[in-house]
Amino acid sequence: MTTEIASQIALEHYGITGKASALQGDEDENFKLVSENGNTYLLKISTSETAASFLQFQTEILNHLASKKTNCHFSEVILNDKGKPLTSIISSEEKRTARLLTWVPGRLWAHVNPKTSKLRFSLGQKAGEITQALQDFKHPEANRTFDWNLADSLWTQKYTDLFKNIEKDMVSFFQKRFQEIKPVYQSLPKSVVHNDVNDHNILVSSNLKNPKVTGIIDFGDAVYTQTVNDLAIAIAYAIMNTPDPLAAAVELVKGYHSAYPLSEKELECLYTLVGMRLVITVTKAALRRADVSKNVYHFISEHDAWQLLKHWYGTYENFVLYNFRNACGYTPHPKEHDFKDWISSNKISLNQLFPTLTIKKVTHVDMSIGSAWLGNKQEYSDTDITEYKLKQIEKDNPESILANGYLEVRPFYTTNAFRMDGNNGPQYRTVHLGTDFWVDAKTPLHAAYDGKVVILHYNDYLKDYGPLLVLQHEFNGNPFYTLYGHLTLSSLEMTKIGQEVKQGEQIGYIGDTSENGIWTPHLHFQVMLDLLGNTENYPGVAFPSEVQVWKSICQNPKLLFTEETHDTPETYSNEQIISFRKEHLGKSLSLSYSDPLHIVRGEGVYLIDSDGKKYIDTANNVNHVGHQHPEVVAVGQQQMAVLNTNTRYLHKEIVNYAEALLKKLPKELSVLHFVNSGSEANELALRMAKTVTKQKDILAIEVGYHGNTNSVMGVSSYKFEGKGGFPKPKHTHILPLPDSYRGKHTGADCGIEYADYAKQVVQNLKEKKRNVAAFIGESMISCGGQIVPPKNYFKEVYKTVREAGGLCIADEVQTGFGRMGKTFWAFELFDVVPDIVTMGKPAGNGHPLAIVACTKEVSEKFHTGMEFFNTFGGNPVSCAIGRTVLEVIEDENLQENALETGGFLKSELLQLQNEFPIIGDVRGEGLFLGFELNDTNKKPLAEHAAYLSDRMKTLGVLMSTDGPDYNVLKIKPPMVFSKEHAEELVSKLKIVLEEDFMNAY
Repeated sequence: MTTEIASQIALEHYGITGKASALQGDEDENFKLVSENGNTYLLKISTSETAASFLQFQTEILNHLASKKTNCHFSEVILNDKGKPLTSIISSEEKRTARLLTWVPGRLWAHVNPKTSKLRFSLGQKAGEITQALQDFKHPEANRTFDWNLADSLWTQKYTDLFKNIEKDMVSFFQKRFQEIKPVYQSLPKSVVHNDVNDHNILVSSNLKNPKVTGIIDFGDAVYTQTVNDLAIAIAYAIMNTPDPLAAAVELVKGYHSAYPLSEKELECLYTLVGMRLVITVTKAALRRADVSKNVYHFISEHDAWQLLKHWYGTYENFVLYNFRNACGYTPHPKEHDFKDWISSNKISLNQLFPTLTIKKVTHVDMSIGSAWLGNKQEYSDTDITEYKLKQIEKDNPESILANGYLEVRPFYTTNAFRMDGNNGPQYRTVHLGTDFWVDAKTPLHAAYDGKVVILHYNDYLKDYGPLLVLQHEFNGNPFYTLYGHLTLSSLEMTKIGQEVKQGEQIGYIGDTSENGIWTPHLHFQVMLDLLGNTENYPGVAFPSEVQVWKSICQNPKLLFTEETHDTPETYSNEQIISFRKEHLGKSLSLSYSDPLHIVRGEGVYLIDSDGKKYIDTANNVNHVGHQHPEVVAVGQQQMAVLNTNTRYLHKEIVNYAEALLKKLPKELSVLHFVNSGSEANELALRMAKTVTKQKDILAIEVGYHGNTNSVMGVSSYKFEGKGGFPKPKHTHILPLPDSYRGKHTGADCGIEYADYAKQVVQNLKEKKRNVAAFIGESMISCGGQIVPPKNYFKEVYKTVREAGGLCIADEVQTGFGRMGKTFWAFELFDVVPDIVTMGKPAGNGHPLAIVACTKEVSEKFHTGMEFFNTFGGNPVSCAIGRTVLEVIEDENLQENALETGGFLKSELLQLQNEFPIIGDVRGEGLFLGFELNDTNKKPLAEHAAYLSDRMKTLGVLMSTDGPDYNVLKIKPPMVFSKEHAEELVSKLKIVLEEDFMNAY
């Protein structure tokens, strides 16, 4: 039917003059109708086969839902000119039926990006509300036989031969499972359900930052059937194209259960029902393809359905069930409490496992993600170091066994081998599911209980456990299992699959490092209530998001033993930490991100949170050569163990560091002063300038930031002109931000134009019989938005200031030490030599170390007789660390890396700018880059920048915003940031830039 005919039907039968446009549909022909007065409607034209009674059935569903109080929007029926809901029409000599409905506003689920966890919960909740509202709805047409009714889905068995190989196996598997669950399934509650909550029938709010499902439309597939079928169908569509379909399904189940409580029996069938809905979808598509259907809508879900079916088929059914049970507030494993009751009367001693040892107590060893005992990655990866430290604990704890691990989040599992892309960014299987007992290699191992051998396994390529053995036992007629990992290879020959073993019978020996994997000798001991289909290996670690499920499946081994054992030490929750900070720490102390991170470990370019999730850190230029660089850490520990005192004593380290640093500076800057922070360095630099020139007036740059002490706050426009600031000090003179993209001047000569403001200040001071003490400026303005001043700007300002008798201070706290790539210091890019250069904490890779470098002339004039002394500045530990940072920069070619990786990243950002116009400007040098977000008129988009930063955090990349309008994303990562990291950053940026909110401006 043409759109012209659709418009004519609306006019003739409903008195509405409007323009119709065609929409997709399965059975009906659908049209969007916009009237002259701006109202919108949905016109549905049924096929000749559709009975009027069934159309009336749909009408009564809508009327019934309208009478209920729900938060879900539905179409309302518009009566025709005869006061009827259905209109008979003749089209091409064929009798058709028209219906006119109100238009439900919203975005189709299919077009929403991203689909967040909250949105999936919202979908489940709304679908559950509809189910609840339809519980008392009855209609004879609902009892029809219908191919899309899951209760009738075994019709697909006739067409199994349409498929081959793995596709046929998958289809047959779910058909068989459906037959097997039928006795339980047929007893489940029934009601009329929507039966087609797919991504083209779900409407989502126009709130692009926090979208929610607002409506569900099209009741053309409604049927009387098992109620849980509706949820299965919603799941089958909503979890397509998600990295982690099960996690997405759990969110839907949780939302549905909040509106319509699900029984345990319903949850038992849900895995199979989701699979069968997918089977119907692919079978229908195959049949339509055979019939040469030309309706694209008929195949719209086929590819995605096959992809999901493959994933669902590969997910163990019981594990799905346990996740669904947990989502609904049930005990994940239904036999968990029975097991705990049984084991409380069947405990054993650890001497049962290790009869050759004398064990009187258990000593806990902390190997959690934030453990200081473990040390950094280089340290905990060294088996000899770990074994030595364990032996020291053993010496201090005789007749004790060292144990740890149950539900411990460990740093060992933050590698790519344990990584998976989840629905909320990368996730790592970091939660340890067993307990480790640290004993000597070759220690005999004996069975905990009577049982039989069900797994003997050794994978020479994947040595997570080394050789392992699993025994099956019984409690109250139910199975449970004990796993023994990290054994000797010879242990695999002591038993065989199916062999019965007695409690206390020897089953193996503890392997050494060459046999049991990467660790020092120990037993990995795990207790499971379900093997989850595993016949060779078994997961020893889990994702933190699934820990409640796994702790139910894998019981705490301490339940088995009479000796008191310890779990992972209690830690503060994020909520507790935030609460304490609010109560007892300064109110002005802020947190990054709307959902703050709990960071417990750093490693190179990564920060790692309390769950073991790794974040690429693109915002932290303080840890210059990488978080917790092993060489820097080691030299600090070594020197701290020997001496740490002030500079009034002779010590070689201050000389060694000074000599190394001076080699990196222009020869004019030959005198160094050591302090603890960038703030102190800039404070000292200002004091020097005022002492040397005997003047008080300071020139500084707009939105500049130089620290948090009094004098530097007074020249930091970023602070005193910002929120909660204070009036500009009398002797501070702020020069306009030299922004050639969106500043006061943007032409070819804008450097001269910006520099002329310094001349104006100098002239005004002269008229007041005053002069300039100094100009202070970041060599690249960081808080101002990663601004690169025009090439000749500093040269002209320096000239003006020096002619007036003032000094020039280059603030290199954020830009020095090779970050520019082309040069070691940012001021070198502009062909100037300052009188004073300040450096901050990047000098010490996060250790409190800062330096003021100046000319000999400045130093001599500053020496007035008053001693400059800093208790901690220049101490041996700080200097040893600073020297090592310089050595690492050289040894690891980090300046060259900044040049190459920074150049690559900048070119990739420029490519993104071509693709996404919201990126107004890309700028910077080396690994000091930034890009700002603007609309087509260069209006800053601060809200979009904040959204981008928050979403990137979710995807595992830390970024921060800044600039006068907070619309600039800063990129200044540790210098070990590589091309691989740059590629991941760009790929994640592209994901977010394609999202709905980022394209709404």
